[in-house]
Amino acid sequence: MTPAVVVRAARPEDARAMARVHALAWQETYRGLMRDEVLDAPDAVERRERMWTNVLTRIGGSGQRAAVADRDGAVVGIALAGPPEGDDAPQARQLYLIYLLAAEHGSGVGGPLLEAVLAPTEGAFLWVVDPNPRAQAFYRRHGFTPDGRSEVDDGVREIRMIRAAS
Repeated sequence: MTPAVVVRAARPEDARAMARVHALAWQETYRGLMRDEVLDAPDAVERRERMWTNVLTRIGGSGQRAAVADRDGAVVGIALAGPPEGDDAPQARQLYLIYLLAAEHGSGVGGPLLEAVLAPTEGAFLWVVDPNPRAQAFYRRHGFTPDGRSEVDDGVREIRMIRAAS
């Protein structure tokens, strides 16, 4: 029997495990969409660990919310939301990221992980790599719709999706 997943607020001591999930999920999700040297950078986990340590040590006053999905003591998913980055925000909250290890796709963990950082009635927006049909379908199930905006950064196209407050 597979152990249940517990979704909880992320803590500073989770930074290393979150960094590992972040780097591995990028490799699993973006291979063929992003350059291999970005996905396979030898310092990818260390850079993300510094990022997560910084985020998790200042999260109380930043307006950000971070969560992890924990299966039997191992982090298998991460999420982060907070105030919008940039000046043209269409909503007051932004989902910065949500990643699950590929083995967790379709397990039902994504919804609770999303809700741990964004209330179901909370208006928000996000940027998602395009094409990424699995992620885009997940966001649609949770009330997000594309608004027609797109950006290309380092050869990767992203579309913006918005969810109105309800």
